[in-house]
Amino acid sequence: MSGAWVFSGTRIPLFALYENLASGATVEQFVEWFPGVEERQVRAVLDHEAKTLRTAVAR
Repeated sequence: MSGAWVFSGTRIPLFALYENLASGATVEQFVEWFPGVEERQVRAVLDHEAKTLRTAVAR
């Protein structure tokens, strides 16, 4: 995927998640639309992003 981060075990790039959420999709819809991606993976990505942002703000 040209260096793009993907969900483990898939070729689905993480940016697809962000684009879909920004367009109003829910996590449940994303998982339905992208077979191979599990809800726990999506939640882990979002949790990691939130922690990263909190750390950046705290600095």
